[in-house]
Amino acid sequence: MIVGSGGAGKSTFARALGAKLSLPVYHLDALLWRPGWVMTPHDEELAIIQDLAAQDSWIIDGNYGGATSAPRLSRADTVILLDLPRTICLLRAVRRWITYRNRTRPDMAPDCPERLSLEYLKWIWDYPSVHRQRMLQRIADQGGRLEFIRLRSPRAVRTFLSP
Repeated sequence: MIVGSGGAGKSTFARALGAKLSLPVYHLDALLWRPGWVMTPHDEELAIIQDLAAQDSWIIDGNYGGATSAPRLSRADTVILLDLPRTICLLRAVRRWITYRNRTRPDMAPDCPERLSLEYLKWIWDYPSVHRQRMLQRIADQGGRLEFIRLRSPRAVRTFLSP
């Protein structure tokens, strides 16, 4: 299970790790959004995540709320937190928007062209002080049964993925 701020590189990391470990990779953004940036209804969202988490092995990247993290955490053996500095995440989010503006990026649902809003930038800025703490608490609530890996820099990410 890969989590972290927007712009941290979760999807890119998931693809690289999936290739390295020969595991299927699932991007929650691609699975939980519908064309035109319409969110999947909550009951369907949970069913999708429960089905994915029930598989024998997987890599799932994405955050989303506590209701969606519970099934993933209960079945995961490892959680990787990409805990990069907020300035790096903000710059990457802006760079991604420039790269994919008016187009849908590969790890997103069809017909969801890349967008950038002040609300999203604020979410990235607040991630270390608000959202990360919630995720760390959810991980702690698993009673230490999960392997927890925290990567705090692009160099740590590269080192982790190197052969």
